Amino acid sequence: MSESTTAATTGPAGAAGESGASGSTTGRGRRARARLRPPRRANAYTVAAAGLLLLALPFYLDRFWLQAGLLAMAAAIGAIGLNLLTGATGQLSLGHSFFLAVGAYGYCVLAGDRDGELAGLGLPGWLAVTGAVAMAGAAGGLFSPIAGRLRGAYLGIATLALVFIGQHVLLNAHDLTGGYNGRPVPPLSLLGITFDDTETVVAAVPFQSMEKLWYAGLALLAVCAFFAHGVLRDRPGRALNAIRDHRIAAGVMGVPVARQRAGVFVLSSMYAGLAGVLLALVFQQTVPEYFGIVLALEYLAMIVIGGLGSVSGAVTGAVFVTLLPQILTRYSEALPLVSAPGTGGVAPGEMSRYLYGAAIVAIVLFLPGGLVRLAARRGHTQKDEA
Repeated sequence: MSESTTAATTGPAGAAGESGASGSTTGRGRRARARLRPPRRANAYTVAAAGLLLLALPFYLDRFWLQAGLLAMAAAIGAIGLNLLTGATGQLSLGHSFFLAVGAYGYCVLAGDRDGELAGLGLPGWLAVTGAVAMAGAAGGLFSPIAGRLRGAYLGIATLALVFIGQHVLLNAHDLTGGYNGRPVPPLSLLGITFDDTETVVAAVPFQSMEKLWYAGLALLAVCAFFAHGVLRDRPGRALNAIRDHRIAAGVMGVPVARQRAGVFVLSSMYAGLAGVLLALVFQQTVPEYFGIVLALEYLAMIVIGGLGSVSGAVTGAVFVTLLPQILTRYSEALPLVSAPGTGGVAPGEMSRYLYGAAIVAIVLFLPGGLVRLAARRGHTQKDEA
């Protein structure tokens, strides 16, 4: 009797206690979700405001800054591809500049007309761009069996060989590359618009080559960033992170490690090929010396400074590394220790390498997540204060 009484007494109370605990947990969950919504909304507003600003910049900036911004866009596309390989998968690559060269020179051969000793197929612009990106992906596919089986420093040394092979080909295949002096880049023609210095009037507003390329570069960067963001957030991204963090455990769970590594290497190569096409269109002249080991190291600096494994980190690092020498060049007369080459001071390009070299050391020691981690910390601090 007493047991039943005790059970009757404790039953409702226990149920009430569980209900209270469940209600408390639910309340905490709702409050947590409420705290998460404003930052997401704020991020959307920030992205929208940044997009509107970028769309308006060609109306206010001169040619120098438009060209600098386009170089940053091209670098951001290439850095996103490298971050998929190195940041998300943990595969070190020192050959990224090789695939940029494949994209740049592939576009020149496919889009250009035969001119004396220079080969050219004269294909339409959209087909030449697609073919150049496919050529870079094919080059990555030929190397992918090695990339699928090597990792760490071994893969880095293997990809470094691509840079030296590429330099030899670029300097000696005169009919394709033009040799040491390079070859001119044919302008892109798309949807009736030619992306050269001929003036195109839209709604009574004149657009020249840099303005037209600015909007094309923005569109390409947005598509590439959106696609990479989707890859990292979906199942392929989780598989790549598993390979990076626990390769053997990922294989035990059924992740095809070698195939995933090879696939992301091809994807990274295609990103680099597209970046090479945009670089060629901005420079209007391809030079073999540009696509050397220094460029490959600069791309590694971009993803380390910006943040490994993050699309926004790749874009941030690319903007930092690309615009720094442009700013130093523009304002060299007003900056201490910086001067034009041959005048006794430090050249802007050399000074920029010193600065982002120091930035790499500082980030590795004090901010391993890169500049995007610093922005995330600031956002969390402001949220806690609120």
